Amino acid sequence: MNRPCITVKRLGSADLDLMHALLSMFGEAFDEVVTYGSVRPSDSYLRPLLGDDHFIALVATDEGAAVRQGAAVVGGLVAYVLDKFEQERSEIYIYDLAVAQPHRRAGIASALIEALKPIAAERGAYVIFVQADPVDAPAVALYSKLGRREDVLHFDIEVG
Repeated sequence: MNRPCITVKRLGSADLDLMHALLSMFGEAFDEVVTYGSVRPSDSYLRPLLGDDHFIALVATDEGAAVRQGAAVVGGLVAYVLDKFEQERSEIYIYDLAVAQPHRRAGIASALIEALKPIAAERGAYVIFVQADPVDAPAVALYSKLGRREDVLHFDIEVG
């Protein structure tokens, strides 16, 4: 198999087709097609989100896959910029990161994180952080290679 020609791109407000492709890829990669596809955000919702400096969406595309399959998005990352209050700085929170099954173990997730670093620096961030489920061994291994592990508890608090 030929090594893919991967390009990482930050999405902007005009990249609606790529954002929809990213949502579809996340649904398949996380085995949550309903979550990422049944109540898909409208373009009028996504356009300003993609143009917001506090929202970062990166896609990894394989130009060869686009020609063969019609779906170029093989990986993606969505992150949020969190402005801090105790100092004039920010943190970047990676909310979702996935690579399509046939393209895993090819360095795409690492390339996405590397592409996020200069964006984080531009935003005055001092750290990028991400959560991983302990049972997700590949994610834990990747993040352990790239950063320092902190064991914390996560709680979901119902709004209503």
